[in-house]
Amino acid sequence: MQVPYVTLNDGYRMPFFGLGTYSLKGDEAEAAIEYAIDIGYRHFDTAYLYNNEKEVGNAVRKKINDGTVKREDLFITTKLNLKTHHESIVIVSCKESLRRLGLDYVDLFLIHSPVSLKETDDNEKVLPSDIDYIETWRGMEECKRLGLARSIGVSNFNSEQIERLISAAKIKPVNNQIEVTLNLNQKSLIQFCKNHDITVTGYSPLGKPNKRPHIKDLWQHPKVQDLSKKYNKTPAQISLRFVLQMGAAPIPKSSSKTRIMENFDVFDFNFSDEEMNALQDIGSGDRVVPLNELKDAKYYPFNIA
Repeated sequence: MQVPYVTLNDGYRMPFFGLGTYSLKGDEAEAAIEYAIDIGYRHFDTAYLYNNEKEVGNAVRKKINDGTVKREDLFITTKLNLKTHHESIVIVSCKESLRRLGLDYVDLFLIHSPVSLKETDDNEKVLPSDIDYIETWRGMEECKRLGLARSIGVSNFNSEQIERLISAAKIKPVNNQIEVTLNLNQKSLIQFCKNHDITVTGYSPLGKPNKRPHIKDLWQHPKVQDLSKKYNKTPAQISLRFVLQMGAAPIPKSSSKTRIMENFDVFDFNFSDEEMNALQDIGSGDRVVPLNELKDAKYYPFNIA
């Protein structure tokens, strides 16, 4: 299958579809990534927080070494450790991610959240810090200058935070990775990013039905069911096509070969404007990842779009 590409504001190109790896671990993670590469995936998303950079790197390097792909064919994203937001240690943290990945550079390095965390003796304890993401961005810019990351961006930033960052930045972010689902279509934020020549990646694009009790399962919605029958696609594929046409690059996670293939089969149909408008109207606005543990933090992002 032919994945569309988008050109970032620094000239590099990003495949507009990828494999998310949150919660994938060990041999399962490596097998999923290897299979995804075999069937045509070229964009892979990880993070320090996911504790699987090593597995992602192992799988990627295996498929490079066996000749399936070249390094330049792949687009690898990772994200900054939330506890290393001080400008002076961002580079160190990026180098550590590269060491775990076994790569010379990442294609995209993101600030995982505008909220940073304090170092604590208890790894289970989440204590937000007030480090300004503007300071963090200066470290990110140096990662790009040094060639550790080809492109740099952010994740979970709202429109005001992006605007503030742009006004202070020497290098503009190329991407904002945010949750985009049938429930949370992010229309205004996606348009805001587009107006500033910032691409959007959509995480949790399937909405995790049945895994979040507070979220309405829109896969059973009559409109989704009708479109599923019309296009002979599963509700998951309807969800992913919706995210694509909203203007975000979906990065669904799966370890199942069947679902990895199914998720990828979304490039042979298009919703009409009328169908897109109808799908935009069914969402509740609920988030799969509300970051409630950070809601009192100075830079908590989800109070506005």
